[in-house]
Amino acid sequence: MNGFHSFKRPRLGQLLAGALVLSFWNLPANAANDCTLGVQPILSEAQTKKAFQPLADYLGKAASKTCVVRTSPNFLAYWDGVRKGGMYDLVLDAAHFTDYRAQKQGWEILAKIPDTVSYSLIVSDQTAIIDVGELISKRIATLGVPSIGAARLNALFPNPSRQPITVEVESSEAGIALLRAGKVEAAILPTPFVSQQMAQGVGISVVLTTEPIPHIALSASPQLPAATRERLRQALLAADKTPEGREMLKAIGFEKFDPASSAIYAGQSKTLKDYWGF
Repeated sequence: MNGFHSFKRPRLGQLLAGALVLSFWNLPANAANDCTLGVQPILSEAQTKKAFQPLADYLGKAASKTCVVRTSPNFLAYWDGVRKGGMYDLVLDAAHFTDYRAQKQGWEILAKIPDTVSYSLIVSDQTAIIDVGELISKRIATLGVPSIGAARLNALFPNPSRQPITVEVESSEAGIALLRAGKVEAAILPTPFVSQQMAQGVGISVVLTTEPIPHIALSASPQLPAATRERLRQALLAADKTPEGREMLKAIGFEKFDPASSAIYAGQSKTLKDYWGF
């Protein structure tokens, strides 16, 4: 999951065809599991499973089901699963995908991580880059289309003739590794991940931080019974009040879940339409 490549934009049909192939080999070993939890591929597949299986276990117990984390190798494969539907019962996802599911597929938003989230454009602290304009024709690592990171990078360079060289990575860890190795001049990655890296002493500087959007939310498929969805909602909102819930929250790195609704995320899926016509 640490591969990367510079790319010229291929045709949409080619991208989605590739994603379709990838999504098939990513089927879980036991497809008969009672419940699947999908998580957007900000981290590598191995890291995603490790980080969020405690959440899947907690949700499974609340729903009286066996619940496993189902991953995707990159955002194209993930987007293919979003469009087709039927791959997940529950999803912990970014604002634009959360709104898309709610508006287009009838998913119910159960709870969200508190506050907002943003992306940060970072460089090595050994460079003198302090302005976005200095990165024209330079290599910038970003998570793939149609991630929020890719959308935010596009927005930073609106002039088609004055663009950076986009280096697509399949996880935030891969992006930071390229920057540290000097293989890219910058990277645009989720701000919480950037903050974590800086706290660990990684030598990076923030050029800018993007406008915040609602933090990730957990949504439920309409195929789940309404009573099950409500049990899951109550379990999430009460997690910080019970020993079992607090243990789960500590494992996934969040303090609590807040109430959420489709109104909070309304309009966020416009990002998909504005940049890629989805």
